[in-house]
Amino acid sequence: MMPPPPRSSTTLYSQQQHEAQDDFVVEEEATEANMTTTTKTRAKTPLSEIVEAFEELAKSLNSRRIRNSDKGAGGELRLDAFSKTCSLVSVLFSCLGLAFRFAESEYVAKVRDLVEASKEYNTLQTILDLDVANGTVRTSGSHSRNLRRVRQGLDLIRALFEQFLSTTDYSLREAATTAYSQVCAPYHTWAVRTAVYAGMYTLPTRDQLLLNLNETEHSAEKNMRRYINASLPVIEYIDRLYISRNIRLDW
Repeated sequence: MMPPPPRSSTTLYSQQQHEAQDDFVVEEEATEANMTTTTKTRAKTPLSEIVEAFEELAKSLNSRRIRNSDKGAGGELRLDAFSKTCSLVSVLFSCLGLAFRFAESEYVAKVRDLVEASKEYNTLQTILDLDVANGTVRTSGSHSRNLRRVRQGLDLIRALFEQFLSTTDYSLREAATTAYSQVCAPYHTWAVRTAVYAGMYTLPTRDQLLLNLNETEHSAEKNMRRYINASLPVIEYIDRLYISRNIRLDW
């Protein structure tokens, strides 16, 4: 058998070119994949994680409301999912500094109580009905009272975001003062209100807050609006739970 004819230098050069081009394409695709992964990782911020969790909570609440109706509230909300989602919000209070330290410590303690309660009770309705039966809805340390305080914390953040987004000329101190006056001040003693208002002067600037949250002006606006839209149905649902059981909300 005759040996194959030797390949010409032109053929060898062409093959080398194709191999080099293939290696470049593979390397380029790997680089693009890494860049995509990095971008996705960077896009995840504390605020975006909170938003996604509340959107899932609101979606779950709406789907259950369609299937069956609660005693005047509509649907059910699992205590474990709710308390887990609420635990994410504590980072927002810590980003606000000394002025909201009172809210952070109280909020974290109340959420921790609900997390523990979720190991024994399934839904928000369950703990509320239990306290109604025992006459301990407003008793200090009861699950129903703690739920009420956590609800106020969620609403405080919602109101703060609304004020923050109302105008770019609005300082964080003005936004926080207005939000606190609307949501929490009516239920706090004079001493607490005085301390909180004094602490407002220690709040970070708008730019510092965005830096603390790892957000840009654009991404913060988007995520804050998403939080407002997702948290409001949850807040209103909790209010309906109390109202449907003839429990007033002014406490």
